[in-house]
Amino acid sequence: MQNDTIAAIATAPGRGGVGIVRLSGPEARSFVERLFRSSRPDFTTLKPYRLHHGHVYDLSGACIDEVMAAFMPGPGSYTGEDVVEISCHGSPLVVRTLLDAVLSAGARPATAGEFTKRAFMNGKMDLSQAEAVIELIDAESTTGIQTALAGLQGRMGEVVASLRSRLEHLRMAVCLAVDFPEEDVECLPLEEFDESIAQVMAEIEDLIENYQRSAPWREGVLAVLTGRVNAGKSSLLNAILGRSRAIVTDIPGTTRDFLEERIDLGGLPVNLVDTAGLRETDDVVERLGLDRSLDLLKQADLVLVVIDASASTLDEVELVLDDVMGRVAADTALVVLNKSDIAEEIDRFQRFVLSRGVQWVCVSAKTGEGLPDFLDTMRTRLVGHVPRPGRDAPTPNTREKNALMRALEELAGLRKDIAAQTPYDLLGVRLETAQSRLSEITGEMASEDVINAVFERFCIGK
Repeated sequence: MQNDTIAAIATAPGRGGVGIVRLSGPEARSFVERLFRSSRPDFTTLKPYRLHHGHVYDLSGACIDEVMAAFMPGPGSYTGEDVVEISCHGSPLVVRTLLDAVLSAGARPATAGEFTKRAFMNGKMDLSQAEAVIELIDAESTTGIQTALAGLQGRMGEVVASLRSRLEHLRMAVCLAVDFPEEDVECLPLEEFDESIAQVMAEIEDLIENYQRSAPWREGVLAVLTGRVNAGKSSLLNAILGRSRAIVTDIPGTTRDFLEERIDLGGLPVNLVDTAGLRETDDVVERLGLDRSLDLLKQADLVLVVIDASASTLDEVELVLDDVMGRVAADTALVVLNKSDIAEEIDRFQRFVLSRGVQWVCVSAKTGEGLPDFLDTMRTRLVGHVPRPGRDAPTPNTREKNALMRALEELAGLRKDIAAQTPYDLLGVRLETAQSRLSEITGEMASEDVINAVFERFCIGK
């Protein structure tokens, strides 16, 4: 299939200033030149790495749009093949018509991720870098962008290559005496062998720890607003977002289902959920919303227990805490004493909440008082004291972490075999298997199913 020429729309759906149709393959330039007419009278062909101004016509001779065309010959292109990109006006109809014309000229519609897959197959990037492309596209925070860029620059591939090289040197040292018994060659001493494996395992464990450390920054966390009706949960959600997202009224039970919004909390992506107020109700719809809200509490990384500090009694606060704390751990809860601007006995609430072993913050959703401190506390609670991943830190994704775990398991078994003084030829097999597991990360020994699963996540056009 790499002998044909593919084409797809490379810009996001919808209206925009510019739309781009991308082609890749041996006939990319010739297909476009069948449709393109330059505004220069001396034009002969699309020259490499230049923008050519002109118009594109369909095969019947009808003008489609005024465009800019750029030709990038392989192997110095994204895919490693001849690539042409046509920039037109960003009307969805114009872009679609332009793609149809290119397909009529002989190109084939690209499949999801096929441009990047060709880059991988042509050695322009390894599988880890290819995954970083989709992670960069999907990034929802500045930290996610930095992590994806580190992957795109090949940091994981470099680390994996180093680990594999060290295992290969050990395998050669182990197998030398086995393969050449007639030579007077001694095998690697077991103690030295075990120590070298332990060092490699420690580096793999560091990579896995990087994954665990970066998981909140990469995948996001869940924070749930809960509390009695009219405690100000929806007002607090609106204050955090800086806009009116949830309906706010004095009528109890206004929020009957949960509302979810994605926020960037200092680089940390947070799914912030406003839930139905806690109360006994005979309303079927409200009851369903309440049940769904209670299920979310069990999944949350942080439960924000909102209390109306201006109107609640200590008995009511105790009932709320008993209700919530019976479902979540104390270290998952954060009490938010709302309406602090008009609360008269807020000190009593603070002392009582502390006596229950739960942290509290004061805030006024109406005036914004205490909101910055509240958000800082949220961020600290959600990520603890774990620093955000560095820009150049090699941080594996889930697939890569699983491959590292399998390699680590193989090396742990190898150390047990060393302790049991297993024959050297069998130890060499363990080393080779561990190398294969590491090779799955860069795609050098990944199965076709794994490779396809990676590129199926891509959009068409990338």
